[in-house]
Amino acid sequence: MSGFKFDPSQSGLRKTLREYEELALRFLWEIGEEGAVSGLIWRTVNEKLKPDGSISRASVIFAMNRFVDQGVLGWRDGTGKGGHHKIYYPLMDVEGYVKYIFKTMVESMMRDFPEETREVLDEVV
Repeated sequence: MSGFKFDPSQSGLRKTLREYEELALRFLWEIGEEGAVSGLIWRTVNEKLKPDGSISRASVIFAMNRFVDQGVLGWRDGTGKGGHHKIYYPLMDVEGYVKYIFKTMVESMMRDFPEETREVLDEVV
């Protein structure tokens, strides 16, 4: 599985996602199993980023493929104008994603710092 970066200074999903990544995931969570090709995801994200910014289509594709590697998204082959296309769709909802992030972090900490991790979990729970 591919990793992610954690920024405790951010709030919500932005702790582990860039703005465009969160917008892309929220779009896919909204449309569900129907899914979308990278071009539609890219256009939707850029529309929501306006007027302050935009993101390249390559960045969106890279992020979607990373989410596939993490098990957050799946994809199926679609055909249309221009040939074959990946149609990305969610395998997790937002709650599942949050649990995945937390579980991944705890498991990583347990591998490297088992005693300290247990102590802290006992303190906060």
